[in-house]
Amino acid sequence: MAATSAGILLFRRAGEALEVLLVHPGGPYWSKKDLGAWSIPKGLVEEGEEPLRCALRELEEELGSPFSFAAEELDELGSVRQKAGKVVHCWAAEGDFDPTTLRSNTFSIEWPPRSGAEREFPEVDRAEWFGLDEARRKIIAAQAEFLDRLKVR
Repeated sequence: MAATSAGILLFRRAGEALEVLLVHPGGPYWSKKDLGAWSIPKGLVEEGEEPLRCALRELEEELGSPFSFAAEELDELGSVRQKAGKVVHCWAAEGDFDPTTLRSNTFSIEWPPRSGAEREFPEVDRAEWFGLDEARRKIIAAQAEFLDRLKVR
Protein backbone atom coordinates (compact mmCIF):
# COMPACT_ATOMS: atom_id res chain seq x y z
CA MET A 1 0.00 0.00 0.00
CA ALA A 2 1.30 3.46 -0.92
CA ALA A 3 2.38 5.81 1.84
CA THR A 4 0.02 8.69 2.58
CA SER A 5 1.14 12.17 3.60
CA ALA A 6 -0.74 15.36 4.40
CA GLY A 7 0.32 18.97 4.46
CA ILE A 8 -0.58 22.64 4.39
CA LEU A 9 0.17 25.05 1.56
CA LEU A 10 0.64 28.39 3.29
CA PHE A 11 0.08 31.44 1.11
CA ARG A 12 0.22 35.19 1.56
CA ARG A 13 -0.45 38.25 -0.51
CA ALA A 14 2.51 40.29 -1.72
CA GLY A 15 0.85 43.34 -3.22
CA GLU A 16 -1.14 42.06 -6.20
CA ALA A 17 0.75 38.77 -6.31
CA LEU A 18 0.54 35.60 -4.24
CA GLU A 19 3.43 33.86 -2.56
CA VAL A 20 3.50 30.31 -1.23
CA LEU A 21 5.74 28.82 1.44
CA LEU A 22 7.75 25.79 0.35
CA VAL A 23 10.26 23.76 2.33
CA HIS A 24 13.45 22.04 1.23
CA PRO A 25 14.10 18.53 2.61
CA GLY A 26 17.06 18.21 4.94
CA GLY A 27 19.71 15.54 4.98
CA PRO A 28 22.60 14.61 2.74
CA TYR A 29 20.57 13.15 -0.14
CA TRP A 30 18.85 16.49 -0.85
CA SER A 31 21.66 18.93 -0.08
CA LYS A 32 22.56 19.65 -3.72
CA LYS A 33 19.06 19.36 -5.21
CA ASP A 34 16.96 22.45 -5.85
CA LEU A 35 14.59 22.56 -8.82
CA GLY A 36 11.85 19.98 -8.38
CA ALA A 37 12.96 19.16 -4.82
CA TRP A 38 10.90 21.58 -2.69
CA SER A 39 7.59 20.60 -1.11
CA ILE A 40 4.66 21.79 0.92
CA PRO A 41 5.29 21.20 4.65
CA LYS A 42 3.92 17.66 5.04
CA GLY A 43 4.45 14.32 6.70
CA LEU A 44 3.24 10.75 6.95
CA VAL A 45 -0.28 10.15 8.20
CA GLU A 46 -0.07 7.85 11.21
CA GLU A 47 -2.39 4.85 11.53
CA GLY A 48 -5.83 6.01 12.64
CA GLU A 49 -4.92 9.69 12.22
CA GLU A 50 -7.11 12.04 10.21
CA PRO A 51 -5.14 13.56 7.31
CA LEU A 52 -6.07 17.14 8.26
CA ARG A 53 -4.84 16.59 11.81
CA CYS A 54 -1.60 15.21 10.38
CA ALA A 55 -1.24 18.22 8.07
CA LEU A 56 -1.57 20.67 10.97
CA ARG A 57 0.82 18.66 13.17
CA GLU A 58 3.43 18.44 10.42
CA LEU A 59 3.22 22.17 9.68
CA GLU A 60 4.21 22.91 13.28
CA GLU A 61 6.84 20.14 13.47
CA GLU A 62 8.57 21.05 10.22
CA LEU A 63 8.57 24.81 10.77
CA GLY A 64 8.98 24.77 14.55
CA SER A 65 6.24 27.34 15.02
CA PRO A 66 2.68 27.01 16.34
CA PHE A 67 -0.21 27.70 13.96
CA SER A 68 -3.92 27.89 14.62
CA PHE A 69 -6.55 27.85 11.89
CA ALA A 70 -10.32 27.72 12.12
CA ALA A 71 -11.95 25.13 9.87
CA GLU A 72 -13.32 27.82 7.56
CA GLU A 73 -9.77 29.19 7.03
CA LEU A 74 -8.62 25.92 5.42
CA ASP A 75 -9.38 25.10 1.79
CA GLU A 76 -9.10 21.45 0.82
CA LEU A 77 -7.00 21.12 -2.34
CA GLY A 78 -7.48 17.37 -2.70
CA SER A 79 -4.69 14.89 -3.23
CA VAL A 80 -2.03 13.95 -5.77
CA ARG A 81 0.01 10.82 -6.35
CA GLN A 82 3.76 11.40 -6.58
CA LYS A 83 6.02 9.48 -8.98
CA ALA A 84 7.05 6.90 -6.35
CA GLY A 85 3.39 6.28 -5.46
CA LYS A 86 3.00 8.35 -2.29
CA VAL A 87 -0.41 10.02 -2.00
CA VAL A 88 -0.28 13.59 -0.65
CA HIS A 89 -3.38 15.36 0.72
CA CYS A 90 -3.24 19.15 0.93
CA TRP A 91 -5.10 22.08 2.45
CA ALA A 92 -4.38 25.75 1.79
CA ALA A 93 -4.34 28.45 4.45
CA GLU A 94 -3.46 32.10 4.41
CA GLY A 95 -0.76 32.79 6.94
CA ASP A 96 2.69 34.14 7.50
CA PHE A 97 5.96 32.65 8.63
CA ASP A 98 9.43 34.11 8.93
CA PRO A 99 11.83 31.58 7.35
CA THR A 100 14.69 32.83 9.55
CA THR A 101 12.86 31.30 12.54
CA LEU A 102 12.78 27.78 11.03
CA ARG A 103 13.29 25.12 13.74
CA SER A 104 12.51 21.78 12.09
CA ASN A 105 12.31 18.47 13.88
CA THR A 106 15.13 16.04 13.08
CA PHE A 107 15.78 12.47 11.96
CA SER A 108 18.78 10.14 12.31
CA ILE A 109 20.44 8.03 9.63
CA GLU A 110 23.72 6.22 9.21
CA TRP A 111 26.03 8.73 7.52
CA PRO A 112 28.23 8.26 5.64
CA PRO A 113 26.67 5.00 4.42
CA ARG A 114 28.16 1.83 5.93
CA SER A 115 30.20 3.91 8.37
CA GLY A 116 28.33 2.75 11.46
CA ALA A 117 28.01 6.40 12.52
CA GLU A 118 24.55 7.81 13.16
CA ARG A 119 24.03 11.49 12.33
CA GLU A 120 21.07 13.71 12.96
CA PHE A 121 19.66 16.01 10.27
CA PRO A 122 16.74 18.45 10.16
CA GLU A 123 13.70 17.16 8.26
CA VAL A 124 13.57 20.58 6.61
CA ASP A 125 16.73 22.62 6.12
CA ARG A 126 15.18 25.69 4.46
CA ALA A 127 11.82 27.39 4.05
CA GLU A 128 11.19 30.16 1.58
CA TRP A 129 8.37 32.23 0.09
CA PHE A 130 8.05 31.99 -3.70
CA GLY A 131 5.85 33.63 -6.28
CA LEU A 132 3.69 31.09 -8.12
CA ASP A 133 5.89 30.92 -11.25
CA GLU A 134 9.07 30.27 -9.27
CA ALA A 135 7.22 27.86 -6.96
CA ARG A 136 6.23 25.76 -9.99
CA ARG A 137 9.93 25.39 -10.86
CA LYS A 138 10.96 24.51 -7.31
CA ILE A 139 8.17 22.17 -6.16
CA ILE A 140 8.05 18.40 -6.67
CA ALA A 141 6.32 17.90 -10.03
CA ALA A 142 3.15 16.20 -8.75
CA GLN A 143 2.65 18.83 -6.04
CA ALA A 144 2.54 21.63 -8.64
CA GLU A 145 -1.11 20.63 -9.05
CA PHE A 146 -1.78 22.18 -5.62
CA LEU A 147 -0.57 25.54 -6.93
CA ASP A 148 -3.08 25.26 -9.78
CA ARG A 149 -5.90 24.39 -7.36
CA LEU A 150 -5.16 27.31 -5.03
CA LYS A 151 -8.08 29.72 -4.96
CA VAL A 152 -7.85 32.89 -2.95
CA ARG A 153 -10.95 34.57 -1.64
